[in-house]
Amino acid sequence: MTTEPHADTPATGRGEPAEGDDESFSAGVNLKGSLREVMQAPLTVYEIVGGQRFFDELVDRFYDAVEDDPLLRPMYPRDMGPSRRRLAGFLAQYWGGPPHYSEERGHPRLRMRHFPFAIGWAERDAWMVHMTASLDAATIADGTGRPLPAEIRAAMFDHFDNAATHLINQPAG
Repeated sequence: MTTEPHADTPATGRGEPAEGDDESFSAGVNLKGSLREVMQAPLTVYEIVGGQRFFDELVDRFYDAVEDDPLLRPMYPRDMGPSRRRLAGFLAQYWGGPPHYSEERGHPRLRMRHFPFAIGWAERDAWMVHMTASLDAATIADGTGRPLPAEIRAAMFDHFDNAATHLINQPAG
């Protein structure tokens, strides 16, 4: 890598790579291979929403509502701290954050982990009410209060809706 102001590329010195040269010019810095790819990679949802703080806040609002829900509360342990941490970690990883959830817990196996609980449409709908309310209150976790971009909110809603439906393990009725 070169950072000399007048040596834009090793081949031409004019900011243009020589024919066949695999380097690119950006502000006097030439990047090759994986470093260039990382620098040009699009941001993840995790990065756009403000990282782990966003997911911690989303999950805290959700669990605060579950605490008072007579249908859902009995499904959770008395101390919901570990449940909060696991859900926030899972969501952070799912949306492009570090793989801490998988490092600690392995594959998510959502259906298997939820199978001991009787989950029907009523439970699914109650879960969605609280998660949707939490999502609706969410802002970018950067202190500005900016709302989530509409496409991210829609993608998250779709994920929650699909996951909640997928966990139903009781017949309708």
